[in-house]
Amino acid sequence: QVHLVESGGGSVQPGGSLRLSCAASGFRVDYYAIYWFRQAPGKEREGVSCISSSDEETTDGSTHYANTVKGRFTISRDNARNTVSLQMNSLKPEDTAVYYCAAFLRCSDTVRPSGIGTWGQGTQVTVSS
Repeated sequence: QVHLVESGGGSVQPGGSLRLSCAASGFRVDYYAIYWFRQAPGKEREGVSCISSSDEETTDGSTHYANTVKGRFTISRDNARNTVSLQMNSLKPEDTAVYYCAAFLRCSDTVRPSGIGTWGQGTQVTVSS
């Protein structure tokens, strides 16, 4: 059956960088919109980024970002490895959260999916001095 597994989380100082990876099994990541979400204690889950599918002739793997991470985070897909990554630069303490990847049918301009998706287990990112 289908699974998503996140890795790459850890603790860094403000201004540092981390690269998160989301490895998929049981389905092809290029057939789905892949999202990164994050959730900090006491806060709502936030859509961070998504990359659209590329299995249809009209889809091109376009990317979208939350305003809070634009210019600092980059989402990418490696079809050969069936993984999606999130490169996070210039990290801030407010980026501290558990980060999840998830697969949905469509990538929203507002990084807000609809319907039922497939989710990973999450990886902790902590930014502090």
